Amino acid sequence: MTQEEIARLLDKLDTRQKVRLLTGATTWRTADEPALGLRGMVMSDGPAGVRGESWEERNTSALLPSASALGAMWDEGLTERLGGLLAAEARGKGVDVVLAPTLNLHRSPLGGRHFECYSEDPELTARTGVALIRGIQAQGVAACAKHYVANDSETERLTVSVGLDERTLREVYLVPFEAAVRAARVRAVMCGYNAVNGTTLAENPLLGHPLKEEWGFDGLLVSDWGAVRSTVPAGRAALDLAMPGPESPWADGLVRAVEDGRVPVAAIDDKVGRLLRLADRVGALHRAPAPAPAAPDESRALLRRAVAAGCVLLGNRGVLPLDPASLTSLAVIGAQAADPRVQGGGSAGVHPRHVSTPLDALRDALGGTARIVHAPGPALGAPPFLGGPDCLDPRDGRPGTLLRVLGPDGAELYAGHRESGRQIEPPLPSGARTVEISARLTPAAGGTWTFGVGGFGRMSLTVDGTALVDGVFPRETDDPAVVHVNPPSRYGEAALTAGRSVLVVARRELAEDTGRATLVTAAPPRPDRATALADAVEAARTADAAVVFVGTTQDSESEGHDRTTLALPGDQDDLVRAVVAVQPRTVVVVNSGGPVEMPWREAAPAVLLAWFPGQEAGTGVADVLFGAAEPGGRLPTTWPAALADAPVTSVRPVDGVLRYTEGPHIGHRAWLREHRTPAYWFGHGLGYTTWEYEEVAVSSPGDGAGDTAFTVSVRLRNTGARPGREVPQVYLARPGSAVERPVRWLAGYTAVTAGPGEVVTAAVHVPHRALHHWSPRERGWLTESGAYEVHAGPSAGQLPLAASVEVRGTTDGRFCGERFPER
Repeated sequence: MTQEEIARLLDKLDTRQKVRLLTGATTWRTADEPALGLRGMVMSDGPAGVRGESWEERNTSALLPSASALGAMWDEGLTERLGGLLAAEARGKGVDVVLAPTLNLHRSPLGGRHFECYSEDPELTARTGVALIRGIQAQGVAACAKHYVANDSETERLTVSVGLDERTLREVYLVPFEAAVRAARVRAVMCGYNAVNGTTLAENPLLGHPLKEEWGFDGLLVSDWGAVRSTVPAGRAALDLAMPGPESPWADGLVRAVEDGRVPVAAIDDKVGRLLRLADRVGALHRAPAPAPAAPDESRALLRRAVAAGCVLLGNRGVLPLDPASLTSLAVIGAQAADPRVQGGGSAGVHPRHVSTPLDALRDALGGTARIVHAPGPALGAPPFLGGPDCLDPRDGRPGTLLRVLGPDGAELYAGHRESGRQIEPPLPSGARTVEISARLTPAAGGTWTFGVGGFGRMSLTVDGTALVDGVFPRETDDPAVVHVNPPSRYGEAALTAGRSVLVVARRELAEDTGRATLVTAAPPRPDRATALADAVEAARTADAAVVFVGTTQDSESEGHDRTTLALPGDQDDLVRAVVAVQPRTVVVVNSGGPVEMPWREAAPAVLLAWFPGQEAGTGVADVLFGAAEPGGRLPTTWPAALADAPVTSVRPVDGVLRYTEGPHIGHRAWLREHRTPAYWFGHGLGYTTWEYEEVAVSSPGDGAGDTAFTVSVRLRNTGARPGREVPQVYLARPGSAVERPVRWLAGYTAVTAGPGEVVTAAVHVPHRALHHWSPRERGWLTESGAYEVHAGPSAGQLPLAASVEVRGTTDGRFCGERFPER
């Protein structure tokens, strides 16, 4: 859409009509404008799955592995295909804008939203994000890169001001966003809640420069939900759209601010023009045929492949892959084998179309040829939600729960069957006052059960008429992830008899500004710790092999709060130690979104990192365990042996300010600077074969085409007995540099495959941007002349090959070529 066409459309609108378009019409939809033939555009959370406009268990979605798992793939082609799957899902749900990718960095291992971000490294994050954006936007759906910028932790996230210097901002945290704009032409960008250097992002000059003015971003700049807190300052800034709506500081107040000259008309016209340009691109100004959603079988095959591609084999002493033919029995240990954590907690959650559990997939893979014994071990994590086979809808008798919405007089306004007691968005018919969730529970185990009800305001919970919770519980936070997704629960206990059914009824009254999410949990008596451990040990000892599943929980890793420890919750470390002590063929599978401490890692015969694997968790992990697929992942983040070893751990602001005092030295850069050795380096990952790095050669600078400064050729040999995939990585160093630099930094990577004994040469193209540094004085990118060291190998800590290259730089402050040229 040209500027002339936009101008003609703007001429049809008065000030009030224009301003109306700049605040959401609903939580997920922008306003329509009949005068322009403009329909409202629908936005949806989407880093791991496209939810659509409703958060309801019957509205299911294809669930991808977590973003940290996608970052671990180091595979842009597969990432782009997954972006295409998100786009197909979006089209099928009537969604125009997918709120993905998240381009923030793994600055600290304590970051609570680790699972939603790709990596610790700006280059890897940039390339992965660009691939996902291209996959989404190839089908006419808009991607939205978020959260611009330095939004890398959750503590005080609505108000924190991040303090960092200009070089660090430019060279680290802005890099993935620049790539999204320049290389992928992302159609939307979301600003974060946080401030940078004292100014909240919704009002920050960084929205204009560099995003719009320097990089040429011509798309829509949208706020995070509720991030706009002013009328005039935000209205004068480069932000275009305040979400959600219709209530916002940009409603009638912005109309008055324009009419009295406090906000220029030109600023409003630019904002509306960008919204119209986005509408044109996604077909909201005209009818566009929607590509058919991917076939379910095709989607499942792709997601299954993605699980294996992201799995990182951290260690293996000849145990993996397991040979099904050699197994007569297999012990499967851990609660997460039967109930895996497939996605992170918070606003990006979806109801998956289905979930393949590791326990079921292992049974299917063995086809009845081997006996499988499951021992869950000691109890883990928060109580489960009411539901499952032991619960029946008290009205129709089907497995699940009854959801009712009542009016002020207790009259039933809505009633419907649900599968569980977790109802994020129960329906709100006119006059709704109370949400009620009930079920008839027949406990399999007798003893003291713990029941809970989550929400705000007046709440009650009864078991067979006896009140366990009854009171008024005020909202004590403004965090939307807590208010609308995961409100706190209140608990009570009841003694139940096995086989004797009871009626569980939970209610919460709906009050203004408290959301409507209603959560009901029911936890059976916790098994005796010693007995549970003993059962697991006995199962492992008497089996041919054991697979132990461990991981984080909703309480320990989620949006809305940072982590305080990297230790696995509960008794999981003791469980692993006990199993490893009796079973020499033990595989430990880690089910987490970010780093965890593994004090048993050197004793464990094999350790496989599965991340949050999405809906095909079981089938994908089983493929890796039995060798049907190779574990393709490489760590996108350096993993410490212990939290105390990590160089950058600060996530808690001091007097409202979180200072990035480490500068550009995060991730592997920080470990190198501090001369520390982690448990596993950035880039580390084993396959089912072995590789020898034989030789490296560097082309002369200038031999490369376009954005390539030079090419590094790495010769490798597959020295194992299986075909495999390897990811050669190239790092640069500049000893004696006149400016502060990392000890080494990632400059490029590629992937190669080879059969047993074969030799392959990997060509790693090093872009000009890998040589640049930002000069605040010159206000531009410079390249320093002189010798650069070139290191090649399989991880940031294992670089057996080295060379050098002479570079002729620039010293006049000119921009050194396009940072991220378009494809």
